[in-house]
Amino acid sequence: MIRFIQSKIKQLVWLFVLSLAVSFGNAQVRKYSNEFLAIGVGARSMALSKATVATVNDVTSGYWNPAGLAGLKKDYAVGLMHSEYFAGIAKYDYAAFATKIDDQSSVGFSYIRFGVDDIPNTIDLVDQNGNVNYDNITSFAAVDNAFILSYARSLPVEGLTIGGSAKVIYRKVGDFAQAWGFGLDAGAQYLYKKWHFGATLRDVTSTFNAWSYSLNQRTIEVFEQTNNEIPENGLEITLPRLILGAGRLFKVKKFGVQPEVNIDITTDGQRNTLIQSDPFSIDPYMGLELSWNEIVYLRSGLGNFQKIQAEVGSHKVTTFEPNIGIGLSFKGVSIDYALTDIGDNSVALYSNVFSLKIDFNKPK
Repeated sequence: MIRFIQSKIKQLVWLFVLSLAVSFGNAQVRKYSNEFLAIGVGARSMALSKATVATVNDVTSGYWNPAGLAGLKKDYAVGLMHSEYFAGIAKYDYAAFATKIDDQSSVGFSYIRFGVDDIPNTIDLVDQNGNVNYDNITSFAAVDNAFILSYARSLPVEGLTIGGSAKVIYRKVGDFAQAWGFGLDAGAQYLYKKWHFGATLRDVTSTFNAWSYSLNQRTIEVFEQTNNEIPENGLEITLPRLILGAGRLFKVKKFGVQPEVNIDITTDGQRNTLIQSDPFSIDPYMGLELSWNEIVYLRSGLGNFQKIQAEVGSHKVTTFEPNIGIGLSFKGVSIDYALTDIGDNSVALYSNVFSLKIDFNKPK
């Protein structure tokens, strides 16, 4: 049964991939372009419902807020994460490395891959004579890649750090289509009387993806026979979004409590968020982290507030996404786990996320 469901989902993915060709014309703004970059990295941040812009200060800062890289506690940092969605069909992987340049600045590199492998290609299932031949079914992969180079620096103003990221995006759909993209992110953090404030501006100048297609004659014929448009090369544009956050760490002996609240302001039109308008929509989320002796961590978060149609009646109800997680940190090694629901997109209600972080100094 599971294999049957996975096969059907893969076929739907293939149909979706083909339908993308219809929508990519000349340069156009797409509300949900490069959405794989909105999933997030690190089980800690995922458990906190992504509410980490103000307090993040580890290797994952290159993704969340590049200014946080200035807060690295040791000379080097490595981060790894793996998760799966759509009943294990889609694989999401993350790897990052960061290092201090000097006492005031740091640099980091991050890699993100989101891919669906072994998607059935049924273009040649029915030959030109109308015969069905299952041996003609091949497979391909739809993969999104992001390469992120980040830099952060502490400014002369006490408690203020800034950072920036340059990201190169490469998306490939089998041998049918591929796209190269480039974008910039900027961030800042400010510590004031134990309060942490942060801001991240993603896709500062808008991120451009240049799509190119290489369909063979047989694929073109199938498109024409099924009344599908032949896709043309074009540009896909991701508009900027601003994320603001505030948090504070309260300590009582060996125990710590750190709440944080973020708001995500998008500029690409009305979305299904708690506060929605055109062109701006605001999506708030919050997280809470409890710690003991900086070794054991318990985390929870609320986010992804949406208004949906009630099952009974004509009114709408507000839903939200609850996340929880735990973490262990000892001598520079951190293992984190999150039980998180990515927008109700998975077959299962919740998704499991694991991540590993290692911080270490130069050998003396």
